[in-house]
Amino acid sequence: MLEVVTAALENQDYRRAAELIQQWQQQAPADPWLKLCIGQYQEARGQLTSAAKTYRQILQKIPHAKVLAQARQGLERLSQRQSAQQEAARNTAKAAADGGEPGILLLEPVQGAARTAAAQGLARVMQLDAYTARMQLPGKGWRVYRVGSIGELRYLEQALQTANTPAFCAKLADVNQSQVFRVNFFRAVEPQAKVVCQSQSDQLGAIAFDWSEVSQCVVGMLPIFEQVIDLGPWGKLQRKEKTQDYAQVLDLHLHQRQSILRLCDRAYEFHSGNPLNAVENNSSDLQNTTRLRWNALSQYIQNQISGPVHSGFMPFAEGAIEYIDLLSDFPTHLNLLRLQPSNWDAAFQLYSGLHFLRHQTTPP
Repeated sequence: MLEVVTAALENQDYRRAAELIQQWQQQAPADPWLKLCIGQYQEARGQLTSAAKTYRQILQKIPHAKVLAQARQGLERLSQRQSAQQEAARNTAKAAADGGEPGILLLEPVQGAARTAAAQGLARVMQLDAYTARMQLPGKGWRVYRVGSIGELRYLEQALQTANTPAFCAKLADVNQSQVFRVNFFRAVEPQAKVVCQSQSDQLGAIAFDWSEVSQCVVGMLPIFEQVIDLGPWGKLQRKEKTQDYAQVLDLHLHQRQSILRLCDRAYEFHSGNPLNAVENNSSDLQNTTRLRWNALSQYIQNQISGPVHSGFMPFAEGAIEYIDLLSDFPTHLNLLRLQPSNWDAAFQLYSGLHFLRHQTTPP
């Protein structure tokens, strides 16, 4: 039976081979050569995952030297074939018209029972050990995983998704495609909202919009660093950078206009336009007054919109900060008074821009 099945496979007569294997299973189901021929049939039909599983079962359960040797050869052929397919897919992705443009790859959060399969897929695609892969897989929120050419990242995205590891990639040009307007103050909030704002080229103007136009909202806190003097080892004075406060930022996404309205508590001009009047102007604590006014305005805005409010910036930024330096000339569209530039500002633009892009490309 072995010879006739092998001949059928060599002649690519897969229907005949399947019939012979079925007869063989009825006559001698425990024959070790039968299991090998099943693996070879699966391999010939392109069922690579099933063939690999069959060959591994042979290595684990069948103590037959010649069968074991051919099973190992089968696994080696599958490995070479898979490597060739991966290289072809990678080259195809790189050859795309925009394949060389800069991009970013992110892992999506996975929880519950799905984490095991997702971690195994990440380990297989990225050639990691199981523990490292599981630690790199996020449980809540996105995790920036790699930056590079979008062609390479598209290949990795497809490979990870095929391996049950949720991931997505985006061109940086697409992340920054929307116009960002820095809001100075609200001139009105009802029945139609109207803001006085500055464009990316610092032109002053006004935008009126209906609250129904706001598709989603993105909020975040950006740390404000200051240099402080502290006691170091042996009582020596040394300078350290510490977080002294946080700037509150809120983005309103207007997808139909391809625009983002960005508010920041450090830049909002409450003296020019605070239509809510949440706090009396005669308060003696100016800082406290600003914080209360901002909280009231932020809450009011979030109550007006029906879309989602994304508030997972902090854990996202903690993982994204190290990649910001690799994103050359990445904009921030923020004018915070800092002693020196901070990657946190660019991280918020990245986080908000990704949400804008995902909402735009994900079907409802």
